[in-house]
Amino acid sequence: MEVAKQKTKKFRGSATHGRGKKGGRGAGLRGGRGNAGLLKHKWMHMIKYMPNHFGRHGFKRPQSIVKKVKTVNVGQLEALFPGKNAVDLEKEGFDKLLGGGSLNSKLKIKVGSASEKAIKKVEAKGGEVILLHEKTKEDVDVDSKEEKGLNEETLKNS
Repeated sequence: MEVAKQKTKKFRGSATHGRGKKGGRGAGLRGGRGNAGLLKHKWMHMIKYMPNHFGRHGFKRPQSIVKKVKTVNVGQLEALFPGKNAVDLEKEGFDKLLGGGSLNSKLKIKVGSASEKAIKKVEAKGGEVILLHEKTKEDVDVDSKEEKGLNEETLKNS
């Protein structure tokens, strides 16, 4: 059976693989190491494949403004407060109650805010969630209008 001649050589036993001697040893054969030459001979590659390499992108909010919300899951409550029927999470340093895990006992919980899922899980066991910083939909609408500079007088005049 005839076999077609190999199109490429595998360079078995070749020490240099066609690169010659000293000239093909270092990074010279690939135009420098790493990102070398991005402003010179690799510029077209740079603007094609890394268009956002230069300049500033986005911004980081000052940490003094960012409020870190400390949360606790429903499933952690019994381990954190064993044998208690009523828990004030705000006094314990938690800001929000989340619905992860499962609850086995009836609890009365005071907390700043809670997810809908957490409230449903607590109420399903006969417990109660008292929200201390609850905002109704009307409060949210009023706040958003005030942020936009719209109050009742400006709305009537327009």
